[in-house]
Amino acid sequence: MIQPILKALAASALAALCAAPALAQAPAQTAPASDVQSVQRPLKKVGVTLGSLGNPYFVALARGAEAAALQANPKAKVTVLSADYDLNKQFMHIDSFIVAGVDLILINAADARAIEPAVRKARKAGIVVVAVDVAAAGADATVQTDNTQAGELACGFIADRLKGRGNVIIQNGPPVSAVLDRVKGCKTVLARHPDIRILSDDQDAKGSREGGLNVMQLYLTRFPKVDAVFTINDPQAVGADLAARQLNRRGIVIASVDGAPDIEAALKADTLVQASASQDPWAIARTAVQLGVGMMNGQRPPNPTVLLPSTLVTRANVGQYKGWAAPR
Repeated sequence: MIQPILKALAASALAALCAAPALAQAPAQTAPASDVQSVQRPLKKVGVTLGSLGNPYFVALARGAEAAALQANPKAKVTVLSADYDLNKQFMHIDSFIVAGVDLILINAADARAIEPAVRKARKAGIVVVAVDVAAAGADATVQTDNTQAGELACGFIADRLKGRGNVIIQNGPPVSAVLDRVKGCKTVLARHPDIRILSDDQDAKGSREGGLNVMQLYLTRFPKVDAVFTINDPQAVGADLAARQLNRRGIVIASVDGAPDIEAALKADTLVQASASQDPWAIARTAVQLGVGMMNGQRPPNPTVLLPSTLVTRANVGQYKGWAAPR
């Protein structure tokens, strides 16, 4: 039985990966019969290096990758490692995957450009590399949420709630492609409303609840009137809400991106969080593995970048939302 994802962080999991014997290929669930017959190279080993397994988004993505790999081959070996947004760790992860002889690497890059030498080294070793959630220079393909659209959805909601007038903060995050695109989408929408003023957009809350709390405290001390806040992900939104309630600042609309379990709870409770543009980490991982298996067998995608659409989750529709933990 394949080890649970979090146990794959242990060195023993990596050793098991290196020692895994060759196995027969089973077809992916979504592949047409004609494609299955043409597959010559089986998927035996997969390496996954992610931003942080402390974030439930990446836990869901890891589980999706494992499930998709097992659909391709019920005995495939999957190793998932947490880079903790540390580029040096990620270089070490990729080196260990190369030594292990994996067939496919899924990478959530800590730095989209700086990771390129490691990506090219893996590809030179004959390994297919697919970037997930954010771009990675040199990767064979990228699968991610349409983050520009997600930012547009969240900030469109803010503009509607404010009726096109008010003071808005954009609580920024790590400078990766997903975050940059979300902020770009948000600004595009807000720019259509000349009576909306962006008070600040340059503070990195690190993609975490603690960061969202700390940055929001500074903002609320600095600005006496804040009508809305866009946070680049849900952990920051939860932190921002906590800071606002601690300082007894009500009437602020908070919208974000992710559709995480915590935000589902926040939308159902008495919080300032009003909306989140959802992502589907499970679908991102599944699509990435399917693309990877295809490319292992010479089936190049017509477009190397696959964008999955976002949907807006609000207090009005959260009861119907199929979240990250929904059965697949």
